[in-house]
Amino acid sequence: MKIIYRELCRGTRQFTRHWFQYLGLFISIDLLVQLIVIPLFRLVTTLVLQAGEVPFVSYQNIVTIVTRHPLVVLALVAELICLLLVIYGQFTLVLLGIQEIGQGRLKIRRLLGETGHRLASLRGSSLLVLLVYFLLVVPFADLVFRTPLLAKVQIPQFILDYLTRNALLVTLLILFYGLIFIVGVRLIYALPLMIYRGQQPRTALVNSWHRTRRGQWWPPLARVIVIGLLVVFAMGIFYALTVGLQFGADHLLGSAAYYFAIGDLLVIQLGSEFLAAWATTLTIKTLFQPLVDNHARAQPGHSLASRITVIVALVVLTIGTGVGNAFYLSGRGDRRPVTVSHRGVADQNGVQNTIPAMVKTHRLHPDYVEMDIHETKDHQFVVLHDENLAALTGVNKTPHQLTLGQLTHLTARENGHQAKIASFDDYLKTANRLHQRLLVEVKTTPQDSPGMLRRFVRRYGTTLVRHHDQLHSLNYRVVKQLRQLDPRLTVLYIQPYNFTYPNTAASGYSMEYSTLTDDFINLAHLQNKFVYAWTVNDDVVMKQLMYKNVDGIITDNLVELNRAIADYEGQRSYGRRLLNYVMVVPTSAEFSW
Repeated sequence: MKIIYRELCRGTRQFTRHWFQYLGLFISIDLLVQLIVIPLFRLVTTLVLQAGEVPFVSYQNIVTIVTRHPLVVLALVAELICLLLVIYGQFTLVLLGIQEIGQGRLKIRRLLGETGHRLASLRGSSLLVLLVYFLLVVPFADLVFRTPLLAKVQIPQFILDYLTRNALLVTLLILFYGLIFIVGVRLIYALPLMIYRGQQPRTALVNSWHRTRRGQWWPPLARVIVIGLLVVFAMGIFYALTVGLQFGADHLLGSAAYYFAIGDLLVIQLGSEFLAAWATTLTIKTLFQPLVDNHARAQPGHSLASRITVIVALVVLTIGTGVGNAFYLSGRGDRRPVTVSHRGVADQNGVQNTIPAMVKTHRLHPDYVEMDIHETKDHQFVVLHDENLAALTGVNKTPHQLTLGQLTHLTARENGHQAKIASFDDYLKTANRLHQRLLVEVKTTPQDSPGMLRRFVRRYGTTLVRHHDQLHSLNYRVVKQLRQLDPRLTVLYIQPYNFTYPNTAASGYSMEYSTLTDDFINLAHLQNKFVYAWTVNDDVVMKQLMYKNVDGIITDNLVELNRAIADYEGQRSYGRRLLNYVMVVPTSAEFSW
Protein backbone atom coordinates (compact mmCIF):
# COMPACT_ATOMS: atom_id res chain seq x y z
CA MET A 1 0.00 0.00 0.00
CA LYS A 2 2.91 2.36 0.69
CA ILE A 3 4.20 1.74 -2.83
CA ILE A 4 0.80 2.64 -4.27
CA TYR A 5 0.67 5.76 -2.08
CA ARG A 6 4.10 6.93 -3.28
CA GLU A 7 3.14 6.27 -6.91
CA LEU A 8 -0.08 8.25 -6.51
CA CYS A 9 1.73 11.18 -4.91
CA ARG A 10 4.37 11.21 -7.64
CA GLY A 11 1.74 10.94 -10.36
CA THR A 12 -0.34 13.74 -8.84
CA ARG A 13 2.70 16.06 -8.66
CA GLN A 14 3.43 15.36 -12.34
CA PHE A 15 -0.19 16.02 -13.24
CA THR A 16 -0.36 19.35 -11.42
CA ARG A 17 2.77 20.57 -13.24
CA HIS A 18 1.11 20.08 -16.63
CA TRP A 19 -2.60 20.01 -15.73
CA PHE A 20 -3.51 22.52 -18.44
CA GLN A 21 -2.05 20.31 -21.19
CA TYR A 22 -3.56 17.11 -19.77
CA LEU A 23 -7.00 18.70 -19.51
CA GLY A 24 -6.69 20.10 -23.02
CA LEU A 25 -5.67 16.70 -24.39
CA PHE A 26 -8.77 14.96 -23.08
CA ILE A 27 -11.13 17.79 -23.99
CA SER A 28 -9.72 18.05 -27.51
CA ILE A 29 -10.08 14.32 -28.13
CA ASP A 30 -13.58 14.33 -26.62
CA LEU A 31 -14.65 17.21 -28.87
CA LEU A 32 -13.15 15.49 -31.90
CA VAL A 33 -15.04 12.28 -31.17
CA GLN A 34 -18.36 13.84 -30.16
CA LEU A 35 -18.59 16.58 -32.79
CA ILE A 36 -16.89 15.00 -35.81
CA VAL A 37 -16.24 11.25 -35.57
CA ILE A 38 -19.58 10.04 -34.20
CA PRO A 39 -21.73 12.27 -36.48
CA LEU A 40 -19.60 11.18 -39.46
CA PHE A 41 -20.08 7.48 -38.74
CA ARG A 42 -23.80 8.06 -38.19
CA LEU A 43 -24.06 9.89 -41.52
CA VAL A 44 -22.19 7.16 -43.39
CA THR A 45 -24.36 4.42 -41.86
CA THR A 46 -27.53 6.32 -42.78
CA LEU A 47 -26.39 6.89 -46.36
CA VAL A 48 -25.37 3.24 -46.79
CA LEU A 49 -28.74 1.97 -45.53
CA GLN A 50 -30.66 4.50 -47.64
CA ALA A 51 -28.67 3.60 -50.76
CA GLY A 52 -29.46 -0.08 -50.19
CA GLU A 53 -33.11 0.73 -49.37
CA VAL A 54 -32.71 -0.93 -45.96
CA PRO A 55 -34.99 0.89 -43.46
CA PHE A 56 -33.38 -0.49 -40.30
CA VAL A 57 -30.96 -3.08 -38.93
CA SER A 58 -32.13 -5.61 -36.34
CA TYR A 59 -32.20 -9.34 -35.69
CA GLN A 60 -35.42 -9.49 -37.74
CA ASN A 61 -33.83 -8.54 -41.04
CA ILE A 62 -30.16 -9.42 -40.62
CA VAL A 63 -30.51 -12.57 -42.77
CA THR A 64 -32.30 -10.57 -45.47
CA ILE A 65 -29.55 -7.95 -45.48
CA VAL A 66 -26.80 -10.57 -45.76
CA THR A 67 -28.50 -12.52 -48.58
CA ARG A 68 -30.08 -9.71 -50.60
CA HIS A 69 -27.88 -6.68 -49.95
CA PRO A 70 -24.24 -7.82 -50.22
CA LEU A 71 -22.98 -4.32 -51.04
CA VAL A 72 -24.60 -2.97 -47.88
CA VAL A 73 -22.89 -5.73 -45.88
CA LEU A 74 -19.51 -4.92 -47.44
CA ALA A 75 -19.98 -1.22 -46.71
CA LEU A 76 -20.94 -1.90 -43.08
CA VAL A 77 -17.94 -4.23 -42.66
CA ALA A 78 -15.67 -1.52 -44.08
CA GLU A 79 -17.22 0.94 -41.64
CA LEU A 80 -16.57 -1.49 -38.78
CA ILE A 81 -12.90 -1.71 -39.80
CA CYS A 82 -12.68 2.09 -39.88
CA LEU A 83 -14.30 2.22 -36.43
CA LEU A 84 -11.72 -0.22 -35.05
CA LEU A 85 -8.91 1.92 -36.46
CA VAL A 86 -10.44 5.11 -35.02
CA ILE A 87 -10.81 3.52 -31.56
CA TYR A 88 -7.22 2.31 -31.72
CA GLY A 89 -6.17 5.79 -32.83
CA GLN A 90 -8.05 7.40 -29.96
CA PHE A 91 -6.33 5.22 -27.38
CA THR A 92 -3.00 5.91 -29.12
CA LEU A 93 -3.52 9.67 -28.93
CA VAL A 94 -4.29 9.42 -25.22
CA LEU A 95 -1.37 7.18 -24.27
CA LEU A 96 1.23 8.95 -26.42
CA GLY A 97 -0.16 12.36 -25.45
CA ILE A 98 0.20 11.60 -21.74
CA GLN A 99 3.74 10.35 -22.35
CA GLU A 100 4.79 13.46 -24.29
CA ILE A 101 3.17 15.89 -21.85
CA GLY A 102 5.00 14.20 -18.96
CA GLN A 103 8.27 14.60 -20.86
CA GLY A 104 7.52 18.26 -21.58
CA ARG A 105 7.70 17.84 -25.35
CA LEU A 106 4.13 17.78 -26.64
CA LYS A 107 3.83 18.83 -30.27
CA ILE A 108 0.58 18.28 -32.12
CA ARG A 109 2.19 17.47 -35.47
CA ARG A 110 4.52 14.87 -33.97
CA LEU A 111 1.71 13.34 -31.87
CA LEU A 112 -0.50 12.96 -34.93
CA GLY A 113 2.41 11.61 -36.97
CA GLU A 114 3.28 8.97 -34.36
CA THR A 115 -0.38 7.98 -34.11
CA GLY A 116 -0.56 7.58 -37.88
CA HIS A 117 2.63 5.51 -37.79
CA ARG A 118 1.11 3.14 -35.19
CA LEU A 119 -2.01 2.76 -37.32
CA ALA A 120 0.01 2.11 -40.48
CA SER A 121 2.03 -0.60 -38.75
CA LEU A 122 -1.07 -2.70 -38.05
CA ARG A 123 -1.44 -5.76 -40.25
CA GLY A 124 -4.72 -6.72 -41.85
CA SER A 125 -4.74 -10.02 -39.95
CA SER A 126 -4.56 -8.06 -36.68
CA LEU A 127 -7.97 -6.42 -37.12
CA LEU A 128 -9.94 -9.49 -35.97
CA VAL A 129 -7.67 -9.83 -32.93
CA LEU A 130 -8.18 -6.13 -32.23
CA LEU A 131 -11.97 -6.52 -32.47
CA VAL A 132 -12.01 -9.41 -29.98
CA TYR A 133 -9.66 -7.48 -27.70
CA PHE A 134 -11.88 -4.41 -27.61
CA LEU A 135 -15.00 -6.48 -26.95
CA LEU A 136 -13.36 -8.40 -24.09
CA VAL A 137 -11.14 -5.81 -22.44
CA VAL A 138 -12.97 -2.52 -22.91
CA PRO A 139 -15.58 -3.28 -20.18
CA PHE A 140 -12.66 -3.43 -17.74
CA ALA A 141 -10.59 -0.75 -19.47
CA ASP A 142 -13.62 1.54 -19.15
CA LEU A 143 -12.45 2.06 -15.57
CA VAL A 144 -9.25 3.58 -16.95
CA PHE A 145 -10.43 5.45 -20.03
CA ARG A 146 -13.96 5.68 -21.43
CA THR A 147 -14.76 6.12 -25.11
CA PRO A 148 -18.30 6.79 -26.43
CA LEU A 149 -17.35 4.94 -29.61
CA LEU A 150 -17.92 1.67 -27.73
CA ALA A 151 -20.98 2.82 -25.79
CA LYS A 152 -23.22 0.30 -27.60
CA VAL A 153 -21.06 -2.68 -26.58
CA GLN A 154 -23.41 -3.85 -23.84
CA ILE A 155 -26.14 -6.35 -23.11
CA PRO A 156 -29.58 -4.67 -23.12
CA GLN A 157 -31.10 -4.42 -19.65
CA PHE A 158 -34.23 -6.42 -20.53
CA ILE A 159 -32.04 -9.43 -21.38
CA LEU A 160 -30.23 -9.12 -18.06
CA ASP A 161 -33.60 -8.89 -16.28
CA TYR A 162 -34.71 -12.09 -17.99
CA LEU A 163 -31.47 -13.91 -17.13
CA THR A 164 -31.67 -12.95 -13.45
CA ARG A 165 -35.07 -14.66 -13.03
CA ASN A 166 -33.50 -18.11 -13.27
CA ALA A 167 -30.95 -19.40 -10.75
CA LEU A 168 -28.99 -21.36 -13.36
CA LEU A 169 -28.89 -18.42 -15.76
CA VAL A 170 -27.84 -16.08 -12.93
CA THR A 171 -24.98 -18.43 -12.08
CA LEU A 172 -23.89 -18.62 -15.72
CA LEU A 173 -24.14 -14.82 -16.01
CA ILE A 174 -21.96 -14.31 -12.93
CA LEU A 175 -19.42 -16.81 -14.26
CA PHE A 176 -19.45 -15.05 -17.65
CA TYR A 177 -18.83 -11.62 -16.13
CA GLY A 178 -16.22 -13.08 -13.81
CA LEU A 179 -14.40 -14.63 -16.77
CA ILE A 180 -14.59 -11.38 -18.76
CA PHE A 181 -13.27 -9.47 -15.75
CA ILE A 182 -10.31 -11.84 -15.29
CA VAL A 183 -9.49 -11.75 -19.00
CA GLY A 184 -9.77 -7.95 -18.95
CA VAL A 185 -7.30 -7.68 -16.08
CA ARG A 186 -4.89 -10.21 -17.59
CA LEU A 187 -4.86 -8.40 -20.97
CA ILE A 188 -4.81 -4.83 -19.64
CA TYR A 189 -1.20 -4.32 -20.76
CA ALA A 190 -1.81 -5.43 -24.35
CA LEU A 191 -2.89 -2.07 -25.80
CA PRO A 192 -0.04 -0.11 -24.14
CA LEU A 193 2.41 -2.70 -25.44
CA MET A 194 1.08 -2.15 -28.96
CA ILE A 195 1.34 1.61 -28.64
CA TYR A 196 4.48 2.11 -26.54
CA ARG A 197 6.50 -0.87 -27.77
CA GLY A 198 5.06 -1.20 -31.29
CA GLN A 199 4.11 -4.85 -30.78
CA GLN A 200 1.56 -6.55 -33.00
CA PRO A 201 -1.77 -7.44 -31.29
CA ARG A 202 -1.10 -11.19 -30.97
CA THR A 203 2.34 -10.61 -29.46
CA ALA A 204 1.02 -7.94 -27.11
CA LEU A 205 -1.79 -10.20 -25.87
CA VAL A 206 0.67 -13.01 -25.09
CA ASN A 207 3.07 -10.65 -23.31
CA SER A 208 0.28 -9.05 -21.28
CA TRP A 209 -0.92 -12.47 -20.18
CA HIS A 210 2.66 -13.34 -19.22
CA ARG A 211 3.13 -10.12 -17.20
CA THR A 212 0.03 -10.83 -15.08
CA ARG A 213 0.65 -14.51 -14.30
CA ARG A 214 0.89 -15.97 -10.78
CA GLY A 215 -1.05 -13.27 -9.00
CA GLN A 216 0.77 -10.40 -10.67
CA TRP A 217 -2.64 -9.15 -11.87
CA TRP A 218 -3.52 -7.96 -8.36
CA PRO A 219 -1.19 -4.90 -8.15
CA PRO A 220 -2.69 -3.16 -11.22
CA LEU A 221 -6.21 -3.96 -10.03
CA ALA A 222 -5.43 -2.57 -6.54
CA ARG A 223 -4.14 0.66 -8.10
CA VAL A 224 -7.33 1.08 -10.13
CA ILE A 225 -9.49 0.46 -7.05
CA VAL A 226 -7.59 2.97 -4.91
CA ILE A 227 -7.71 5.65 -7.60
CA GLY A 228 -11.43 5.00 -8.09
CA LEU A 229 -12.11 5.45 -4.38
CA LEU A 230 -10.08 8.67 -4.33
CA VAL A 231 -12.04 10.06 -7.28
CA VAL A 232 -15.38 9.23 -5.65
CA PHE A 233 -14.27 10.95 -2.43
CA ALA A 234 -12.93 14.02 -4.25
CA MET A 235 -16.03 14.36 -6.42
CA GLY A 236 -18.31 14.03 -3.39
CA ILE A 237 -16.59 16.94 -1.65
CA PHE A 238 -16.47 18.99 -4.86
CA TYR A 239 -20.18 18.51 -5.61
CA ALA A 240 -21.17 19.24 -2.02
CA LEU A 241 -19.31 22.57 -2.11
CA THR A 242 -20.54 23.74 -5.52
CA VAL A 243 -24.17 22.72 -4.99
CA GLY A 244 -24.12 24.13 -1.46
CA LEU A 245 -22.90 27.48 -2.81
CA GLN A 246 -25.81 27.54 -5.25
CA PHE A 247 -28.37 26.98 -2.50
CA GLY A 248 -26.82 29.95 -0.72
CA ALA A 249 -26.93 32.04 -3.90
CA ASP A 250 -30.60 31.16 -4.41
CA HIS A 251 -31.33 32.55 -0.97
CA LEU A 252 -29.20 35.70 -1.21
CA LEU A 253 -29.02 36.82 -4.85
CA GLY A 254 -32.63 36.72 -6.01
CA SER A 255 -32.96 36.87 -9.81
CA ALA A 256 -29.16 37.09 -10.16
CA ALA A 257 -28.96 33.51 -8.87
CA TYR A 258 -29.77 32.34 -12.42
CA TYR A 259 -26.53 33.77 -13.80
CA PHE A 260 -24.62 32.46 -10.80
CA ALA A 261 -26.09 29.01 -11.50
CA ILE A 262 -24.89 29.09 -15.13
CA GLY A 263 -21.35 29.70 -13.93
CA ASP A 264 -21.67 27.24 -11.05
CA LEU A 265 -22.82 24.46 -13.36
CA LEU A 266 -19.94 25.26 -15.71
CA VAL A 267 -17.56 24.91 -12.76
CA ILE A 268 -19.14 21.54 -11.94
CA GLN A 269 -18.68 20.34 -15.53
CA LEU A 270 -15.11 21.59 -15.92
CA GLY A 271 -14.25 20.35 -12.43
CA SER A 272 -15.63 16.93 -13.28
CA GLU A 273 -13.56 16.89 -16.46
CA PHE A 274 -10.50 17.96 -14.48
CA LEU A 275 -10.97 15.16 -11.94
CA ALA A 276 -11.57 12.66 -14.75
CA ALA A 277 -8.39 13.80 -16.51
CA TRP A 278 -6.45 13.52 -13.24
CA ALA A 279 -7.79 10.01 -12.55
CA THR A 280 -7.12 8.78 -16.09
CA THR A 281 -3.62 10.25 -16.20
CA LEU A 282 -2.81 8.88 -12.76
CA THR A 283 -4.08 5.42 -13.65
CA ILE A 284 -2.19 5.26 -16.94
CA LYS A 285 1.03 6.51 -15.37
CA THR A 286 0.93 4.14 -12.39
CA LEU A 287 -0.04 1.13 -14.51
CA PHE A 288 1.99 1.60 -17.66
CA GLN A 289 5.02 3.70 -16.68
CA PRO A 290 7.38 0.67 -16.91
CA LEU A 291 6.38 0.27 -20.56
CA VAL A 292 7.24 3.83 -21.54
CA ASP A 293 10.47 4.65 -23.34
CA ASN A 294 12.20 6.81 -20.73
CA HIS A 295 15.23 7.51 -22.88
CA ALA A 296 13.56 10.40 -24.67
CA ARG A 297 15.08 13.66 -23.52
CA ALA A 298 12.66 15.99 -21.71
CA GLN A 299 12.34 19.42 -23.28
CA PRO A 300 11.38 22.68 -21.58
CA GLY A 301 7.79 23.52 -22.48
CA HIS A 302 5.35 22.64 -25.24
CA SER A 303 4.90 23.89 -28.77
CA LEU A 304 2.83 26.98 -29.54
CA ALA A 305 0.46 24.87 -31.66
CA SER A 306 -0.31 22.58 -28.73
CA ARG A 307 -1.04 25.55 -26.46
CA ILE A 308 -3.33 27.13 -29.06
CA THR A 309 -5.13 23.79 -29.53
CA VAL A 310 -5.74 23.50 -25.80
CA ILE A 311 -7.01 27.08 -25.53
CA VAL A 312 -9.35 26.69 -28.52
CA ALA A 313 -10.73 23.43 -27.12
CA LEU A 314 -11.39 25.03 -23.73
CA VAL A 315 -13.07 28.07 -25.33
CA VAL A 316 -15.33 25.87 -27.50
CA LEU A 317 -16.19 23.73 -24.49
CA THR A 318 -16.93 26.75 -22.30
CA ILE A 319 -19.18 28.44 -24.86
CA GLY A 320 -21.03 25.23 -25.74
CA THR A 321 -21.65 24.18 -22.17
CA GLY A 322 -22.53 27.74 -21.12
CA VAL A 323 -25.29 27.94 -23.72
CA GLY A 324 -26.52 24.46 -22.78
CA ASN A 325 -26.48 25.36 -19.09
CA ALA A 326 -28.56 28.50 -19.67
CA PHE A 327 -31.14 26.46 -21.56
CA TYR A 328 -31.24 23.69 -18.93
CA LEU A 329 -31.51 26.04 -15.96
CA SER A 330 -34.23 28.12 -17.60
CA GLY A 331 -36.46 25.04 -17.77
CA ARG A 332 -37.58 25.85 -21.31
CA GLY A 333 -36.48 22.44 -22.57
CA ASP A 334 -38.44 20.49 -19.96
CA ARG A 335 -41.24 18.26 -21.16
CA ARG A 336 -43.45 15.96 -19.13
CA PRO A 337 -43.18 12.41 -20.48
CA VAL A 338 -46.25 10.36 -21.26
CA THR A 339 -46.79 7.74 -18.53
CA VAL A 340 -47.51 4.21 -19.75
CA SER A 341 -48.46 1.29 -17.51
CA HIS A 342 -46.73 -1.87 -18.80
CA ARG A 343 -49.18 -4.74 -19.47
CA GLY A 344 -51.91 -2.81 -17.65
CA VAL A 345 -50.54 -3.37 -14.14
CA ALA A 346 -48.89 -1.11 -11.60
CA ASP A 347 -46.74 -2.42 -8.76
CA GLN A 348 -48.18 -5.94 -9.13
CA ASN A 349 -51.76 -4.77 -8.45
CA GLY A 350 -53.30 -7.56 -10.52
CA VAL A 351 -52.87 -10.07 -13.30
CA GLN A 352 -51.22 -8.61 -16.39
CA ASN A 353 -53.46 -7.87 -19.38
CA THR A 354 -56.71 -8.40 -17.48
CA ILE A 355 -59.65 -6.04 -17.06
CA PRO A 356 -59.64 -5.89 -13.21
CA ALA A 357 -55.96 -4.91 -13.23
CA MET A 358 -56.57 -2.25 -15.87
CA VAL A 359 -59.46 -0.79 -13.82
CA LYS A 360 -57.21 -0.58 -10.73
CA THR A 361 -54.35 0.92 -12.71
CA HIS A 362 -56.66 3.52 -14.27
CA ARG A 363 -57.16 5.04 -10.80
CA LEU A 364 -53.46 6.02 -10.86
CA HIS A 365 -54.14 8.13 -13.98
CA PRO A 366 -51.64 6.76 -16.52
CA ASP A 367 -51.71 8.49 -19.88
CA TYR A 368 -51.75 5.08 -21.55
CA VAL A 369 -52.21 1.48 -20.52
CA GLU A 370 -49.98 -0.80 -22.58
CA MET A 371 -51.37 -4.24 -23.36
CA ASP A 372 -50.89 -7.11 -25.81
CA ILE A 373 -53.11 -8.97 -28.25
CA HIS A 374 -52.88 -12.30 -30.09
CA GLU A 375 -55.02 -13.78 -32.81
CA THR A 376 -57.11 -16.80 -31.77
CA LYS A 377 -58.06 -20.01 -33.53
CA ASP A 378 -61.34 -18.48 -34.73
CA HIS A 379 -59.60 -15.28 -35.96
CA GLN A 380 -60.66 -13.15 -32.98
CA PHE A 381 -58.31 -11.21 -30.70
CA VAL A 382 -57.43 -12.05 -27.11
CA VAL A 383 -55.54 -9.90 -24.60
CA LEU A 384 -52.39 -11.87 -23.80
CA HIS A 385 -48.63 -11.34 -23.84
CA ASP A 386 -47.07 -14.82 -23.94
CA GLU A 387 -47.32 -17.18 -26.88
CA ASN A 388 -48.14 -19.97 -24.43
CA LEU A 389 -50.81 -19.97 -21.72
CA ALA A 390 -48.91 -22.22 -19.32
CA ALA A 391 -47.29 -19.54 -17.16
CA LEU A 392 -50.55 -17.75 -16.32
CA THR A 393 -53.22 -20.43 -16.61
CA GLY A 394 -51.40 -23.77 -16.35
CA VAL A 395 -52.77 -24.75 -19.77
CA ASN A 396 -50.02 -25.76 -22.18
CA LYS A 397 -51.67 -24.29 -25.27
CA THR A 398 -51.13 -21.32 -27.58
CA PRO A 399 -53.84 -18.76 -28.47
CA HIS A 400 -53.98 -20.20 -32.01
CA GLN A 401 -55.01 -23.60 -30.63
CA LEU A 402 -58.10 -22.27 -28.82
CA THR A 403 -61.14 -20.24 -29.76
CA LEU A 404 -61.88 -16.93 -28.09
CA GLY A 405 -64.70 -18.53 -26.11
CA GLN A 406 -62.38 -21.21 -24.78
CA LEU A 407 -59.72 -18.64 -23.89
CA THR A 408 -62.05 -16.29 -21.99
CA HIS A 409 -63.19 -19.18 -19.79
CA LEU A 410 -59.62 -19.64 -18.52
CA THR A 411 -58.48 -18.06 -15.24
CA ALA A 412 -55.06 -16.41 -15.09
CA ARG A 413 -53.14 -16.20 -11.80
CA GLU A 414 -50.25 -13.88 -10.98
CA ASN A 415 -48.87 -11.89 -8.01
CA GLY A 416 -51.46 -13.36 -5.66
CA HIS A 417 -54.34 -12.24 -7.91
CA GLN A 418 -56.59 -14.06 -10.35
CA ALA A 419 -58.81 -12.93 -13.23
CA LYS A 420 -60.37 -14.22 -16.41
CA ILE A 421 -58.55 -13.95 -19.72
CA ALA A 422 -60.13 -11.02 -21.61
CA SER A 423 -61.17 -10.58 -25.20
CA PHE A 424 -59.88 -7.45 -26.88
CA ASP A 425 -63.49 -6.33 -27.50
CA ASP A 426 -64.29 -6.36 -23.77
CA TYR A 427 -60.95 -4.80 -22.80
CA LEU A 428 -61.37 -2.01 -25.36
CA LYS A 429 -64.98 -1.30 -24.32
CA THR A 430 -63.96 -1.04 -20.66
CA ALA A 431 -61.08 1.29 -21.49
CA ASN A 432 -63.33 3.52 -23.60
CA ARG A 433 -65.91 3.66 -20.81
CA LEU A 434 -63.19 4.79 -18.40
CA HIS A 435 -61.73 7.20 -21.00
CA GLN A 436 -58.47 5.32 -20.63
CA ARG A 437 -56.20 5.46 -23.69
CA LEU A 438 -54.45 2.27 -24.74
CA LEU A 439 -51.09 1.41 -26.26
CA VAL A 440 -51.84 -1.87 -28.03
CA GLU A 441 -48.96 -4.21 -28.88
CA VAL A 442 -49.84 -6.39 -31.86
CA LYS A 443 -48.15 -9.74 -31.30
CA THR A 444 -47.35 -11.92 -34.30
CA THR A 445 -46.51 -15.59 -34.80
CA PRO A 446 -46.02 -17.80 -37.89
CA GLN A 447 -49.55 -19.15 -37.29
CA ASP A 448 -51.28 -15.78 -37.90
CA SER A 449 -53.89 -15.82 -40.65
CA PRO A 450 -53.08 -13.91 -43.88
CA GLY A 451 -55.87 -11.37 -43.37
CA MET A 452 -55.28 -10.75 -39.65
CA LEU A 453 -54.16 -7.12 -39.88
CA ARG A 454 -56.77 -6.13 -42.47
CA ARG A 455 -59.48 -7.66 -40.28
CA PHE A 456 -58.08 -5.92 -37.18
CA VAL A 457 -58.07 -2.48 -38.82
CA ARG A 458 -61.57 -2.95 -40.29
CA ARG A 459 -62.95 -3.93 -36.91
CA TYR A 460 -61.09 -1.55 -34.56
CA GLY A 461 -59.31 1.14 -36.59
CA THR A 462 -61.94 3.88 -36.36
CA THR A 463 -62.52 3.27 -32.63
CA LEU A 464 -58.80 3.39 -31.88
CA VAL A 465 -58.41 6.65 -33.79
CA ARG A 466 -61.47 8.22 -32.15
CA HIS A 467 -60.20 7.48 -28.63
CA HIS A 468 -56.60 8.50 -29.44
CA ASP A 469 -55.24 5.01 -28.78
CA GLN A 470 -51.87 3.95 -30.15
CA LEU A 471 -50.35 0.72 -31.43
CA HIS A 472 -46.86 -0.71 -31.52
CA SER A 473 -45.22 -3.91 -32.68
CA LEU A 474 -41.86 -5.65 -32.73
CA ASN A 475 -42.59 -6.77 -36.30
CA TYR A 476 -41.83 -4.03 -38.83
CA ARG A 477 -44.05 -5.68 -41.45
CA VAL A 478 -46.98 -5.14 -39.05
CA VAL A 479 -46.02 -1.50 -38.46
CA LYS A 480 -45.78 -0.77 -42.16
CA GLN A 481 -48.98 -2.59 -43.11
CA LEU A 482 -51.04 -0.96 -40.33
CA ARG A 483 -49.92 2.47 -41.52
CA GLN A 484 -50.86 1.54 -45.10
CA LEU A 485 -54.26 0.15 -44.14
CA ASP A 486 -55.18 3.25 -42.11
CA PRO A 487 -52.77 6.23 -42.19
CA ARG A 488 -54.70 7.80 -39.31
CA LEU A 489 -53.39 5.17 -36.90
CA THR A 490 -50.48 6.04 -34.64
CA VAL A 491 -48.13 3.06 -34.87
CA LEU A 492 -44.75 2.77 -33.13
CA TYR A 493 -41.96 0.38 -34.02
CA ILE A 494 -40.54 -1.54 -31.05
CA GLN A 495 -36.76 -1.96 -31.06
CA PRO A 496 -34.95 -4.01 -28.40
CA TYR A 497 -31.54 -2.60 -29.34
CA ASN A 498 -30.52 0.85 -30.57
CA PHE A 499 -28.04 0.02 -33.32
CA THR A 500 -28.62 3.03 -35.56
CA TYR A 501 -31.35 5.50 -36.37
CA PRO A 502 -33.89 3.78 -38.67
CA ASN A 503 -35.71 5.38 -41.57
CA THR A 504 -39.14 3.78 -41.31
CA ALA A 505 -42.84 4.41 -41.87
CA ALA A 506 -43.50 4.28 -38.12
CA SER A 507 -45.08 7.21 -36.24
CA GLY A 508 -42.49 6.80 -33.51
CA TYR A 509 -40.39 4.25 -31.63
CA SER A 510 -40.63 2.14 -28.48
CA MET A 511 -37.00 1.69 -27.50
CA GLU A 512 -35.34 -0.49 -24.89
CA TYR A 513 -34.02 2.13 -22.49
CA SER A 514 -30.50 0.90 -21.70
CA THR A 515 -29.24 1.42 -25.28
CA LEU A 516 -31.33 4.53 -26.03
CA THR A 517 -29.18 7.61 -26.73
CA ASP A 518 -29.69 11.37 -26.85
CA ASP A 519 -28.80 11.31 -30.54
CA PHE A 520 -31.56 8.86 -31.38
CA ILE A 521 -34.15 10.96 -29.52
CA ASN A 522 -32.99 14.22 -31.13
CA LEU A 523 -33.00 12.73 -34.64
CA ALA A 524 -36.47 11.31 -34.09
CA HIS A 525 -37.74 14.71 -32.94
CA LEU A 526 -36.26 16.35 -36.06
CA GLN A 527 -38.49 14.03 -38.11
CA ASN A 528 -41.52 14.79 -35.89
CA LYS A 529 -41.50 11.28 -34.48
CA PHE A 530 -41.72 10.51 -30.79
CA VAL A 531 -39.81 8.03 -28.63
CA TYR A 532 -41.02 5.90 -25.72
CA ALA A 533 -38.58 4.04 -23.46
CA TRP A 534 -39.32 0.59 -22.00
CA THR A 535 -39.38 -0.97 -19.40
CA VAL A 536 -38.13 1.56 -16.83
CA ASN A 537 -38.57 0.74 -13.15
CA ASP A 538 -35.78 2.73 -11.50
CA ASP A 539 -36.41 6.35 -10.47
CA VAL A 540 -32.87 7.49 -11.34
CA VAL A 541 -33.16 6.07 -14.86
CA MET A 542 -36.59 7.71 -15.18
CA LYS A 543 -35.04 11.10 -14.43
CA GLN A 544 -32.16 10.45 -16.80
CA LEU A 545 -34.65 9.79 -19.59
CA MET A 546 -36.56 12.96 -18.71
CA TYR A 547 -33.29 14.87 -19.00
CA LYS A 548 -32.88 13.34 -22.48
CA ASN A 549 -36.40 14.59 -23.35
CA VAL A 550 -37.87 11.17 -24.03
CA ASP A 551 -41.55 11.46 -24.98
CA GLY A 552 -42.90 8.59 -22.91
CA ILE A 553 -41.86 6.06 -20.26
CA ILE A 554 -43.30 2.54 -20.06
CA THR A 555 -43.06 1.11 -16.55
CA ASP A 556 -44.24 -1.61 -14.17
CA ASN A 557 -44.00 0.90 -11.29
CA LEU A 558 -46.45 3.64 -12.18
CA VAL A 559 -46.47 5.10 -8.66
CA GLU A 560 -42.69 5.44 -8.76
CA LEU A 561 -42.85 7.05 -12.20
CA ASN A 562 -45.43 9.62 -11.08
CA ARG A 563 -43.28 10.37 -8.03
CA ALA A 564 -40.13 10.72 -10.16
CA ILE A 565 -41.88 13.12 -12.56
CA ALA A 566 -43.21 15.23 -9.69
CA ASP A 567 -39.76 15.32 -8.09
CA TYR A 568 -38.01 16.18 -11.37
CA GLU A 569 -40.50 18.91 -12.25
CA GLY A 570 -40.29 20.18 -8.69
CA GLN A 571 -36.63 21.14 -9.10
CA ARG A 572 -37.59 24.81 -9.31
CA SER A 573 -34.71 26.33 -7.37
CA TYR A 574 -31.39 26.46 -9.19
CA GLY A 575 -29.72 24.62 -6.32
CA ARG A 576 -32.19 21.78 -6.75
CA ARG A 577 -31.59 21.74 -10.51
CA LEU A 578 -27.84 21.49 -9.95
CA LEU A 579 -28.36 18.71 -7.43
CA ASN A 580 -30.64 16.96 -9.89
CA TYR A 581 -27.98 17.31 -12.59
CA VAL A 582 -25.27 15.85 -10.37
CA MET A 583 -27.39 12.98 -9.09
CA VAL A 584 -29.19 11.70 -12.18
CA VAL A 585 -27.61 13.00 -15.38
CA PRO A 586 -25.70 10.14 -17.05
CA THR A 587 -21.99 10.67 -17.59
CA SER A 588 -22.46 10.48 -21.34
CA ALA A 589 -24.45 13.69 -21.12
CA GLU A 590 -22.18 15.46 -18.68
CA PHE A 591 -21.67 18.30 -21.13
CA SER A 592 -24.80 19.88 -22.57
CA TRP A 593 -24.06 20.34 -26.25
